[in-house]
Amino acid sequence: MRQSFQAPPLPDPASFITIPPNFSHDTCMFRKTISIRSQTEGEIFDITPQVKAVVRESGIVDGLVHLFVRHSTAALTTIEYENGVLADLKRSLSVLAPDDIPYAHDSRWGDGNGRSHVKAALVGPDLTVPLAAGELMCGTWQQIVLLELDANAGRERTIICTVIGG
Repeated sequence: MRQSFQAPPLPDPASFITIPPNFSHDTCMFRKTISIRSQTEGEIFDITPQVKAVVRESGIVDGLVHLFVRHSTAALTTIEYENGVLADLKRSLSVLAPDDIPYAHDSRWGDGNGRSHVKAALVGPDLTVPLAAGELMCGTWQQIVLLELDANAGRERTIICTVIGG
């Protein structure tokens, strides 16, 4: 004979969720796009000033800034925006996805940017930065950058900047 099973009752969510004393129900969201025009493969753009301008415009002082680039051959990261380290980053990406090897993407599409897609996937399309007292919480030598990775560069890049907080 089969026995019936009855799951224990779920606890009341209020019994295990604690709302911190500094929690605000006045959370806001502000979204704006940043546009960058690239010229060549390998360009690295410091977009920190544009992100700061969006934060100022949002009026939000504490929270998070989320950035997302809407392209599969561009990427976002942080780095010290200095010629030596920028050259090191470009060289490192070229080692990971060299120009002189065959890519299946190129065979299928014939556009020669298979390496560009691989580099962009390795770095990633998004970035989140904490915001406190109206300032990005980047380190002293840390800038927000857009990497133009497309072998067929010379296009408009769109970054969605979303500021969330209060």
